[in-house]
Amino acid sequence: MVFIILLLVGLASGITGALIGLGGGVILVPALLFLSSSVSIFPDLSPQEIVGLSVVMMIFTGLSSTLAYMKVGTVDYRSGFIFFLGSAPGTVLGAFVNRSLDVPSFQLYFGLLLVFLSLLLLLRDRLKAVRWFVYNGKKQSFYDRKADQEYVYGYPVWFALALTFFIGFASGLFGIGGGSILVPAMILLFLFPPHVAVGTSMLMVFLSAIVNSITHISLGNVPWIYTIAIIPSAYIGAKIGAKLNRSIKSETLVVVLRLALLLLGLRSIYEGIFSS
Repeated sequence: MVFIILLLVGLASGITGALIGLGGGVILVPALLFLSSSVSIFPDLSPQEIVGLSVVMMIFTGLSSTLAYMKVGTVDYRSGFIFFLGSAPGTVLGAFVNRSLDVPSFQLYFGLLLVFLSLLLLLRDRLKAVRWFVYNGKKQSFYDRKADQEYVYGYPVWFALALTFFIGFASGLFGIGGGSILVPAMILLFLFPPHVAVGTSMLMVFLSAIVNSITHISLGNVPWIYTIAIIPSAYIGAKIGAKLNRSIKSETLVVVLRLALLLLGLRSIYEGIFSS
């Protein structure tokens, strides 16, 4: 029964992560925290083990999604590697800081992050784009044949490196892919076309997850029996999500996701404050 639950959670994480560009960890980590603390038949995994499982899974969801986006030409390789250079050292630092967090502290801080992400998903379509970064960075262009629209986007490299270092730190600390923060920033600050933002974000998630996983494996944070069980469904889910990204609008899923993140975040904060 436990492995069936893991397969379903992995599938949902892969689909949602690839469809919106989140990486899957933002779904997997709160789901496993809830199952570990509330479902008696589920193994009692520590926050460190949940994060370790999540970052290894993201290698495969990131690879699956990136390959799918490469086929349709919505990956900006230069930007993806720049973002990776910023995020990689952040993931290592975050993984080591993760060691010092007990369960209540992890739940509190992770809950605050989930609430922030839910608000970010709520506001990202209401915020006005900032053109300063494009004017002060190297400009690039992308022609969207489907929408018959040309996008001009860009960013200062120093700012992208600083932003992705912070995102990498959050990824190493909490086991999230970072796309939940990076994609809105790419669209609002750097004026990326939405599909290119998602595809490029998944390239960064994939590359960063490799460094992140090596660090967590070296720290003994990966429960291999459960990790191996969840990888196949997460990989398949990521392929499905990447295909759906080009054919459907994701607004409905975003509405459901931000409500779920808000509720899970508030619950995690409550558990972090009031658990003994």
